[in-house]
Amino acid sequence: MAASSTRMSEIGQRYATAFFELAQESGSADAIEQEVRDLASAIEQNDDLARFVASPVIERSQQSAAMEAILQKANASQMVQNLVALVVRNGRLSALPDILAAFSLLAASARGEVSAQAITAQPLNDDQQKRLRAEIEASVGKAVNLSLSTDPDLLGGMIVKVGSRMVDTSLRTKLNRLKHAMKEA
Repeated sequence: MAASSTRMSEIGQRYATAFFELAQESGSADAIEQEVRDLASAIEQNDDLARFVASPVIERSQQSAAMEAILQKANASQMVQNLVALVVRNGRLSALPDILAAFSLLAASARGEVSAQAITAQPLNDDQQKRLRAEIEASVGKAVNLSLSTDPDLLGGMIVKVGSRMVDTSLRTKLNRLKHAMKEA
């Protein structure tokens, strides 16, 4: 499974790089980035759409028609419509979330930002978000594009991911470590 995940990431990176370069050449990278974020968010928040995108059994003609309708309803630019049509035509619709994520990373990098993700057990208030962002920025030395999510299963603490680095201070992880230490003793 890891090899499959790595391959999907490589595919996403290749499409995203080509698409980002095209968006920069056309001078519309900022507008395209917002559309990419909106499409990624729609896929992430709609379980039916996420299953549709990931499904290997849906015929390409059906994928094409459905994605075209979704993008037209969302008033997507011709560039985004062309990207999705190309991805569908090449049988890579399941890679679309990876492509969109890689595009966002490229755009943030071009602005000198680094993307970070924080997962907490409870939602953070504005002051906590500002302090967390400041800590991450001080650690990496760059502006941080921080995305926040919650996972009640963490029980407490948080998980912060910046690039390939991850810091897990969640209570769930600490309890699991304690449990394993007690089994080995």
